[in-house]
Amino acid sequence: MSRIDECQQDLIQFIEEEKASMFPKFFKAFPGGYGEGDKFLGIRVPNIRKVAKKYKDFTFNELSVLIQDEYHEVRMCALFILVLQFEKAKEESQRKRICDFYLKNINAVNNWDLVDSTAHKILGAYLEDKKRDLLYEYATSNQLWLQRIAIIATFCYIRHEDYDDALKISKILLQHKHDLIHKAVGWMLREVGNRNLPREEEFLKVYYKTMPRTMLRYAIEKFDEPLRKKYLHGEI
Repeated sequence: MSRIDECQQDLIQFIEEEKASMFPKFFKAFPGGYGEGDKFLGIRVPNIRKVAKKYKDFTFNELSVLIQDEYHEVRMCALFILVLQFEKAKEESQRKRICDFYLKNINAVNNWDLVDSTAHKILGAYLEDKKRDLLYEYATSNQLWLQRIAIIATFCYIRHEDYDDALKISKILLQHKHDLIHKAVGWMLREVGNRNLPREEEFLKVYYKTMPRTMLRYAIEKFDEPLRKKYLHGEI
C-alpha cells in the first residue's frame, strides 16, 4: 500500500455518516450552489488536521494526487499539509516552491473553508515582502474563489498592522453580488478595526451607506452598541 493509500485510509476511519449527508447542504454542493459537484466523506476538520500532521512530509508528487481528489476532505488534508510545510520552510526557495505548487493547484481551493484555511497562510505570507499584483489580478478576475482568496490573503498583512491592501481590495469588491464575498470583506474590515479602529472607520464613513448590508454587519460586529446602531441606521 502506498503512502497515499495509507493517508486516505486514515481519513476514512473518521467518516461520520451524519456529516456525510449534512456537508453537501452546508457547503452548497447541490446543482446551482457555489459548491456544485463537490463530494464529501463526512470528516470533521480536527480529524483531518490529525491526519495531515502524520503525513506532513509528503512530497509534491504525493500531494498532487491528494489535492486533486474528488472528495473535499482529501483536498483539505493536502492543503493542511501544504500549510504545515510552508510554516516550517526556512529557505526562500522552498517557500517559493510551496507557493508555486499552491497556485498551480488553485482550482482545488474551491470552497470558502479551503480558501480561509490557506490563502493568508501560504499566498499572503509568501507575498508579504514582494509585489502583491497577483492579489489584485484575482480580485478583478470575476471568479468567486480567486476573489475570496485575494481578500483573505490580506489577513496576513492585517495581523502585522499593514492595512492598505485589505482596504484597496475591499473597495474593489465592494459591490460584489455574492454574499460569500460580502462576508469575507466584512470580516477583513472588522479585523482592521480590531487593530486600528480609525482606519476602519475612515473606510466605512465613505462606503457604509452603499456597501451590502451583510458586509456592513460583519464589519461593525465588534463595535460598541451605540456606534453599531448609528452605522446600521445611517446616522454617521
